[in-house]
Amino acid sequence: MQDLFSSQEAALSPLADRMRPRTLDEFIGQGHIVGPGRLLRRAIEADRMTSSIFYGPPGCGKTTLASIIAGTTHSAFVQLNAVTSGVADVRQVIKEAQDRRSLYGQATYLLLDECHRWSKSQSDSILPAIERGIIRFIGSTTENPYFSINNAVRFIGSTTENPLVSMTPAIVSRCRIFQFYPLSEADVILAMRRALADRERGFGATAVEMDEEAMRHIARIANGDVRSALGALELAVLTTEPGEDGVIHITMEVAEESIQKPVIRCDESLYYDMLSAFCKSLRGSDADAAMAWFARLLYAGVDPRLIARRIIAHASE
Repeated sequence: MQDLFSSQEAALSPLADRMRPRTLDEFIGQGHIVGPGRLLRRAIEADRMTSSIFYGPPGCGKTTLASIIAGTTHSAFVQLNAVTSGVADVRQVIKEAQDRRSLYGQATYLLLDECHRWSKSQSDSILPAIERGIIRFIGSTTENPYFSINNAVRFIGSTTENPLVSMTPAIVSRCRIFQFYPLSEADVILAMRRALADRERGFGATAVEMDEEAMRHIARIANGDVRSALGALELAVLTTEPGEDGVIHITMEVAEESIQKPVIRCDESLYYDMLSAFCKSLRGSDADAAMAWFARLLYAGVDPRLIARRIIAHASE
């Protein structure tokens, strides 16, 4: 039961967090794995989730599905962040999970954000609980887990990279792999329409009128990231003054200012992939491809001196 303070905290949370789907029927996208009759949906509804890996781009529903799993299965749900939590936090979660299991027969899901930042000691501390089924571990990360996640843990993980590239066979053989794809433009628009219509969590109680072209523009620039789209929608609504009729009108100009340009993801593995493609384009004398990768690296925020160093090395070769 929520008290006064928790209700106020929920009201002040970002729109994307407030509008997070609470059931599988509300979940948007990923119909290939959670659509009616699909394997993952059947496993969730039957409370037979095993160790799994969810991987896909940001804002496509990995963390949301983790919370839906806990709610659907009527299990306890604990969330930690690998950056701020330590071994002591993990041991406390395990103790509480063991008590729930012994006293009430209730399972516990542990959602760990940024799980690639966990150390070996943290991973080792939770391994026995995972092996005995005391904890059902769900990891959420935007990094490649094969380079950064400790290989000692069997887990339900979420990542933006393909886990079949370099993860050890011991981990892959113990996990079910489910790939998440970027949401379509129609899916993102559906999420925004829900936010505008929802009176409890969204802007349904506020007079907001949004042009169709403005909505399509935000959905297109968000590039499948519903969190980015809802953040832009919230910014547009909260910073736009109502007109004489009391209606907040979101035009194309307001939408452009709110969403701005998309941010290109560039983690460590992707950086080396792009740099390799740039060098191969130089070696192949493909000027157009070299310029395209050069612009991609600069747009992602890579230090131009690093690119210049590769050009000098190529010229000397």
